[in-house]
Amino acid sequence: MPQTSTVNLTIENYLTYDDGTDNRYELVDGAIVVVPLPSADHADKIDLLLEIFRAEIYRNNLSMKASDKVGVYIGKSSVTGRDYSRTPDICVTTSEAWLSLKANRTTAAVLLIPPILVVEVVSTNSEDDYVTKVDEYQRLGIPEYWIVDGRDKLVSVLLLNDGRYNLTEYRSSERIISRAFSVLTLTAAQVLSA
Repeated sequence: MPQTSTVNLTIENYLTYDDGTDNRYELVDGAIVVVPLPSADHADKIDLLLEIFRAEIYRNNLSMKASDKVGVYIGKSSVTGRDYSRTPDICVTTSEAWLSLKANRTTAAVLLIPPILVVEVVSTNSEDDYVTKVDEYQRLGIPEYWIVDGRDKLVSVLLLNDGRYNLTEYRSSERIISRAFSVLTLTAAQVLSA
């Protein structure tokens, strides 16, 4: 196990960080932060959406890959100059970007270019999902960001237009409109019932 400081890490340090555990981490302002295991309810929502996205990719022969095991490099803080990398609950990327990740077997699976779509299922700290990550994903230029909120019983879809996110909230039987999956027939109730 390498002896690496867990503060003031660069993205290069983070990509090769290994503490000998199976823990998942994010890089937040140059520091390693453990991503806790999801609750069973949280995991069910991730599993359902992964199954749906993968089925859509297969059915429509889309050149995409959906995964719950990939990170996204956010960039450097404009204040501290330190690196950030997030681990969305789901990340949808191009097949080309996925093949690039697979080609480098020595580092963690972290996209260095923006994915097509990310999903966050709200857990304990909703401010991260509704404020911090909205800002980060918007600045990075991720075209589509879903926030699945079981407590408030809604699915928020943020679509990037002219560098800014436009928010649409879906409840109960309302059909979710996705730019990445344009023929998707999925309601907020279906997602929230998982």
